[in-house]
Amino acid sequence: MNSRAFPALVPDRPLPADPALHPTAPTPDTWRPGAATAARAGAHATDLARVADRVRAGERIDAEEALLLHEHGDLLLIGELADLCRRRHNPADVVTYIVDRNINPYNACVTDCGFCAFYAKPKSDKTWALSREEILDKVAETASIGGRQVLMQGGHHPTILSDWWCELIAEISSKYPGINCHVLSAPELDHFETVERRPLSEILRDLIAAGWGSLPGGGAEMLVERVRKIIAPRKTNTDKWLDVHREVHEAGLRSSATMMFGNVETAPERIEHFARLRELQDRTGGFTAFACWNTQPEGTPEEHLFPTRTSPSLYLRTQGVARIFLDNIQHMQTSYVTQGLKMAQISLRYGCDDFGGTMLEENVVSAAGCFNLETVSDIERVIRRGGYKPLQRNSWYGIADERYGGDAARFPSTREEAAFHAATGKGPYPLAAAPGPDRRNPTELELVADREAPSIDVQTPDRNKVNQPRTEEVAQ
Repeated sequence: MNSRAFPALVPDRPLPADPALHPTAPTPDTWRPGAATAARAGAHATDLARVADRVRAGERIDAEEALLLHEHGDLLLIGELADLCRRRHNPADVVTYIVDRNINPYNACVTDCGFCAFYAKPKSDKTWALSREEILDKVAETASIGGRQVLMQGGHHPTILSDWWCELIAEISSKYPGINCHVLSAPELDHFETVERRPLSEILRDLIAAGWGSLPGGGAEMLVERVRKIIAPRKTNTDKWLDVHREVHEAGLRSSATMMFGNVETAPERIEHFARLRELQDRTGGFTAFACWNTQPEGTPEEHLFPTRTSPSLYLRTQGVARIFLDNIQHMQTSYVTQGLKMAQISLRYGCDDFGGTMLEENVVSAAGCFNLETVSDIERVIRRGGYKPLQRNSWYGIADERYGGDAARFPSTREEAAFHAATGKGPYPLAAAPGPDRRNPTELELVADREAPSIDVQTPDRNKVNQPRTEEVAQ
């Protein structure tokens, strides 16, 4: 999809000033979000009413209509429509979350993304790598508090490749079978394919055999080539990111989808990102959820080139339009780590039905000065005050909570059970049979007496201890 297919609108904030970096960028201008009075009686009122009626009728809107909502819909209208769509996909008054931990085993990376405050160049004296013992200690701690997932991603390391990951995944799966390895990213898999000079299908086969359970949606940033060439010119391109996820889905695994906005993209380019995801989801059905967050420019290598951090209202606007437009992705995940608990609570009325992970540890956005990790009790308190019942889930959005008394919504509980999407069977791996209709998308959750969370809690880690490996630097 070409971004020129969308109306030429000015960006909603000034772009960085260097014309050499942005030869095709539109001229900066002042943009104001749609006001309630204009939405009811302004120049776009008739078109907005038509689009709103289509959404209320359950019809699919196109990219131009999504852009109209984004640019001219008032925030309350977007919230109303997003909440309606959320309830169609997830009728129960439940918000889920998963007890997990983010582990970054190393920080050396050859990609040099200007928005990343976490990485170090491979030959830098700032590189580090965790030992296998350190990683397993972190997994053991996660398992001991009832965790169900570790999200692990490194950088594009020149020498740590898929065989290292296969060994690690196999050991975690053997020692901690209740922990799913939600690991790597499409750009990392593309990097393995390039450096190892072997087909991606072979790499996926080995990782799956080791026990790999699901693929995070990291590295998407903005799925528009104009933007990627500016903010991440050495990273996987748009088509390859999508193709990697397609192959993962065909191999029988699920993945998530993400978007990082608020850097140099325009509003039409945000909609283009949504459209590329929706197109792939129509083909495979392999995405479990979508999450978005704004760029955190503070402390990044190219902070001076990025605009200031975008407003909370733009986050709600973007998240709401995502819920309305991405009508084939069941779950929307809020980003409390970047937005904070209060904004995350509001986003539950803008289409979000999931709070993401408790993140016993998080290092990447924290490196940019964003510290919003919270305890399980705080997360549940915010969910309850938002009018919902909190429940713990697994990586595939099956309910995994002792307070839940039903059976249908516990499905899926494994990667094999989760492999019922449209792409299943197109890859070279044996898969479980698709579930019966009574086990899919339950319309109601049977809850045991509404009580507090099980006796687990995740405290914000000691910042002085995060990312202080005992081992020597990464081998050069």
